[in-house]
Amino acid sequence: MPESLEDLLCDLAPQVLGALVRRHGQFDACEDAVQEALLAAAVQWPDRGVPDRPRSWLHTVATRALVDHWRADGARRRREVTAALDPTTEPPPHPDDTLAVLFLCCHPALSPPSQLALTLRAVGGLTTAQVARAFLTPEATMAQRISRAKQRIRDDGGRFDRPARLPVVLHVLYLMFNEGYTDLERTDLATEAVRLARLLHRLLPADGEVAGLLALMLLTDARRTARAEPDGSLIPLADQDRSRWDRVAIAEGQALLAAVLGATPIGQYQIQAAIAALHDEAVTAADTDWPQILALYDVLGRVAPGPLVTLSRAVAVAMVHGPAAALAELGTLDADGRLAHTHRLEAVRAHLLEQAGRHEAARACYLRAARMTASLPEQRYLTRRAARLSNSGVGR
Repeated sequence: MPESLEDLLCDLAPQVLGALVRRHGQFDACEDAVQEALLAAAVQWPDRGVPDRPRSWLHTVATRALVDHWRADGARRRREVTAALDPTTEPPPHPDDTLAVLFLCCHPALSPPSQLALTLRAVGGLTTAQVARAFLTPEATMAQRISRAKQRIRDDGGRFDRPARLPVVLHVLYLMFNEGYTDLERTDLATEAVRLARLLHRLLPADGEVAGLLALMLLTDARRTARAEPDGSLIPLADQDRSRWDRVAIAEGQALLAAVLGATPIGQYQIQAAIAALHDEAVTAADTDWPQILALYDVLGRVAPGPLVTLSRAVAVAMVHGPAAALAELGTLDADGRLAHTHRLEAVRAHLLEQAGRHEAARACYLRAARMTASLPEQRYLTRRAARLSNSGVGR
């Protein structure tokens, strides 16, 4: 299917789903009906052409799927079926439909993986098989996860306090982007996160953290093409060819950030975007304003404290005060169970030990980190760093 057609279906799917949910309720049944309509469109439109009113076409097909479901389920909901069969009853486009679906998918009672999976399915327009591939999970397992998530939303009745749920929505999009950006084989997740963040910003243009998150994504994703060698090996930020960075995306991210800093309450995504902007503005790695980055991490630690913030701050501490000071701060994370299943602590420790000239200890940490990550590019990078220390005479 042509990319433009895929984009059209991705844009229309949450609009149609939102309209159905707003009219009929029953998120799970409506979502299944929309998926049937998308499948029909993917099969028919390439041969027959896109209808003059594609949203109306999808809405009609999805409504018929709902009717079939209700008929198969018995004689209940006769009034709804009668109304649904009337072709003049299609709800008009509603600018809030997609946003409502996104918020529904981010029910706070759902686990983060379930929120993310349901968002990709219902708002991103991905099939269950595509979501399963993105998560490296069997399709049957993902189908069960999505089914349970929809059941939970149905049991809740779709009620929610939108302002209270916005932080959950932002967190889900943040996780989606990080998954896609970190794993070079899952870049579609990062692309989808940027698309959804743009949508959210269009619907909530005055929210500083929404703009901050979109700016963070753009400023970070701008470095994507410089992050890896042709064989997939990762290239550290300091060693990247900055001429390959996407200057258009950087300019857009900077403009978004400039528009909200000082004009809206400060939040974690605005601060992270400001850090990313300082990296992007540096002509060379040596030009990076590390004292300002460290100051921003200090603010971030007060606004959104957590082990990953401490971990990232340690790198800035090393650049400003030296690796010994950074290693001392890193020691505070050894007992934090939240980092027990990630390689990042050992990888940062290895980097700092190497900077400090403790090559044998650094090599051991690199190898330990390589064993802890499931990402092949990360494994290759970490093992090569360890091998480089070995080849330089460490341990001889």
